[in-house]
Amino acid sequence: MTPSTIEIAGAVLFAAAIVHTFTAKVFERLAYRFPAHAGVWHLLGEVEVVFGFWALVLVGFMAAAAGRGEAVAYLDSRNFTEPMFVFVIMVIAATRPILQSTKAAVALLARALPLPGSMATYFIVLAVVPLLGSFITEPAAMTLAALILSERIFAGGISERLKYATLGVLFVNVSIGGTLTPYAAPPVLMVAAKWGWDLPFMLAHIGWKAALAVFVNAAGATLLFARELAAHRPAPGAPAAPVPLPLVLVHLAFLAGVVVFAHHPAAFMGLFLFFLGVAHAYERFQDRLILREGLLVAFFLAGLVVLGGQQQWWLQPVLMSMSSEAVFYGATALTAITDNAALTYLGSLVEGLTDEFKYALVTGAVAGGGLTVIANAPNPAGMSILKEHFALQTVAALPLFLAAALPTAVAVAAFRLL
Repeated sequence: MTPSTIEIAGAVLFAAAIVHTFTAKVFERLAYRFPAHAGVWHLLGEVEVVFGFWALVLVGFMAAAAGRGEAVAYLDSRNFTEPMFVFVIMVIAATRPILQSTKAAVALLARALPLPGSMATYFIVLAVVPLLGSFITEPAAMTLAALILSERIFAGGISERLKYATLGVLFVNVSIGGTLTPYAAPPVLMVAAKWGWDLPFMLAHIGWKAALAVFVNAAGATLLFARELAAHRPAPGAPAAPVPLPLVLVHLAFLAGVVVFAHHPAAFMGLFLFFLGVAHAYERFQDRLILREGLLVAFFLAGLVVLGGQQQWWLQPVLMSMSSEAVFYGATALTAITDNAALTYLGSLVEGLTDEFKYALVTGAVAGGGLTVIANAPNPAGMSILKEHFALQTVAALPLFLAAALPTAVAVAAFRLL
């Protein structure tokens, strides 16, 4: 395949965006060094802005090279359902009624574990909440887990080493924890219908292995930092009025409705607008809605959609040239620099793949979903919630990659050896 000028430019700008993601912390330091233009440096230091910024550059280049009509037509051809859905599910999942219910369930499970300090809570959040992603979708599970960790663990003051280890385990566990069902994890969803992967298939071939890896990762992190977690005491939270049960049920109904209509933006956006009205009507039972954080994450994912659309010319031949054994490790590595759902989608376009190749492609893609912020769609949601606790309020890409390496290796072993 001979790439066009625009496709080559798209690949170059995609590479620039990846480098920018790994160097975002540099721009935060520049903001402190040159306060006269701190606003611009802070903007470029926001990881959520990176892909949106370079997508804008790509669209500008397309307009200059091929005309405004071509650039607009390309944008119209992109599917922005996932960014819109992640925004909506983040905002609803982070409301006080949903969060209080989840925290109560986590506390109940934690009390059943005879562990000191914050060890039990830490383990439950990393082991159980990611598995909820198989039912309420991965972005919702990521949002809930990150919010609980932010309030119960990070706000109490922990070492930078534990922060990165926690984020690495969280990203990996959410990526693989959504594979118990065929409709919650984007990489599985892209292929499930075409390849006939139903619920029994997912549970029998992928789900139980993923669940085991999730528990091993959570237990490993808990034991590795046992001394610090045992001495840790959660920061006292601000008192909040208990939410009436009927209002909790209404919020759960909104959450369920958005999940059911996850692939129909007109439906779930309509539900979201109705939800905003209910939230405003009962403000005394709400905390601040995370609209800003949700929009930043949606902007990040939308930029990834725009830039990712120009990568098929090189990505698909690379994948299809591999054997079923090699494609597992290739998908795990490529996921670190591309969205894992994009990889499996490209695989779904090819006819005549063997069952071994299909399994290797999907499991490799989800296994590598925690290595970087861009590897899995829910990762930016978790990062946007937790980054305020990191130095310079920025999550550095290299420490995150290193922190996720061992949990990724556990996931790889589960999918290849079991």
